[in-house]
Amino acid sequence: MGSRERKRADRRKRKERSGDRHAELAAQREARATRTEAKNQAAREALEPLGPTERPTVVTVGALLSALLAISILVAYVLGAEVAQFDNFGNRTGEAKPNILAALVPMSILSVMAYGLWKAKYWAVLGFQTILVLVIVVTALGLAQATQLTQVLGNLGLLVLGSFLFFRMIKAMARIQMPERRTYGG
Repeated sequence: MGSRERKRADRRKRKERSGDRHAELAAQREARATRTEAKNQAAREALEPLGPTERPTVVTVGALLSALLAISILVAYVLGAEVAQFDNFGNRTGEAKPNILAALVPMSILSVMAYGLWKAKYWAVLGFQTILVLVIVVTALGLAQATQLTQVLGNLGLLVLGSFLFFRMIKAMARIQMPERRTYGG
């Protein structure tokens, strides 16, 4: 048998072994997926849907935090708080009172979110979690560049609080359940 035929035979054997290995891996993936789905189903069955007037504690805390932030924005604007201003190159140019829209937009969003959280609405919990993710990312970046102990402690505290609220809201979202989709038309 020449070397060319031997190489072809070796390639054929490798392909056959490869096919067997792929089938074995596919069977393992399928078994893992079945086990995972069984665990997920058990977790879903263990959850109790919320009653019409029931609200998880973490959602109440989120509603109160949103309302307090909205009120603090309003109070700060009325009292004439000034914010830092920057030029196009990122250089600080001074401080000035912000535009009314710069205060109204976040205040409105937080007010609507507080109302939605108080009513235990799915969209409000999802929005609050989005804000928490942004807070977690920003504080983690702030922690990476912190130079003073107070900065480290402040960022660490915010990171821990934001993470705690985020993960507690996951179960609350599962209990609230996504609302049924309405279909329009025929």
